[in-house]
Amino acid sequence: MDSKRPNRPAKGRNKRSSSNRPQRKNSGGNRRGSSGGRSNHNYIPLPADMMVHEGVPLKTVEYHAEKKYAEWPLHPKLKSAIKAAGWVYPTEIQEKSFEHVAALKDVMGIATTGTGKTGAFLIPLIDALIVAEEPFQTLVLAPTRELALQIEEEFRALTLGMKYNAITLIGGRNINTDIVNLKKRSYHLVVATPGRLKDLYQQGKIDLQEASVLVLDEFDRMLDMGFQKDVMYLTDKIGERDQTMLFSATLDKSQQKLIDHFLKDYVTVKVSSGEASAEHINQSVRYVEPDNKFDELIELLKEPEMKRVLVFAETKHRVKKVTKKLNQAGISADEIHGNKSQNYRQKALNAFKAGKIKALCATDVAARGLDIDDITHVINFEAPTDYDTYIHRVGRTGRAGKGGEAITFYDKA
Repeated sequence: MDSKRPNRPAKGRNKRSSSNRPQRKNSGGNRRGSSGGRSNHNYIPLPADMMVHEGVPLKTVEYHAEKKYAEWPLHPKLKSAIKAAGWVYPTEIQEKSFEHVAALKDVMGIATTGTGKTGAFLIPLIDALIVAEEPFQTLVLAPTRELALQIEEEFRALTLGMKYNAITLIGGRNINTDIVNLKKRSYHLVVATPGRLKDLYQQGKIDLQEASVLVLDEFDRMLDMGFQKDVMYLTDKIGERDQTMLFSATLDKSQQKLIDHFLKDYVTVKVSSGEASAEHINQSVRYVEPDNKFDELIELLKEPEMKRVLVFAETKHRVKKVTKKLNQAGISADEIHGNKSQNYRQKALNAFKAGKIKALCATDVAARGLDIDDITHVINFEAPTDYDTYIHRVGRTGRAGKGGEAITFYDKA
């Protein structure tokens, strides 16, 4: 691994001149409305036979990194922080993308959820910050509030003992607090969900042109959740930048034109197939009478093997109703969706992780970006309408190669 690292120049004066990057029209627009899901009028569930599968053991493929972090060409301060965080060897995506990120290359990183994509961009960026003649700002866009907070948390762990500033701008919190915090200081890392960042920009409270590095994390989920227009709007306002990185668990051919819009002369680092899969998870369908679905769910959750269960429904209203019914039946449950404040959602997640509640009920906002170990079951109270969403949901169980169980309720004809 080459120890030479290019110094990051002031924004817009790197390997790409403005003439190399095409002018892009402001696409504007808003993401999908706030109903929390599709209306029942247009609800067409995924065919039942696509959600039945007998799990097969995952083939264990251990990745052996060439060098420990201690042997990497990193600043001693960063090595110390990495050691304090308990990291010894890099993951595959971290090792294979490091030189490209450090060399200011645009990067398209493909790796499944939970394989260290956040560290893949943070480690070289923090190293560059330490040795930079002038500080630079990185803007990370994430599809969910929970993922955004996890990114900031990881940045703080990796900058332990260093004086770098980070801020997370997400919905569900008082926007006036964000405005006050943005006035206080400059930030080396800004992590944001697209909606909140757009609101702040349109109010004139943040200068997007300060960012010289842009990262779109969980890019596929960003598109799934309807953020494409907002993301294009925001990136157009950033304008010329020194580096852009996209990280994604899946890769769809239909996204290629969009990827080409964001990345120029980029390197693809692919450490997984890019295809969503849940081969190791037992998947079954239960046909139920629509009027009996709540009773079926309650009886199912009373079974002793149901220890930590994630329950999905299509709309915020339905999630709220499911949670209420479960609590009335004596089953400890809580809910996360777009109508809940960030503080509420974080408390619910913490209670779920700590085993204080058995069931966490959620809309698809929870299908990506949550890192919760030992979820024994995923129950689709309502079947999703597309396969990728289904895979993202059931993939919340069976983490780290463990087995898992996914059960989908399907209305009897």
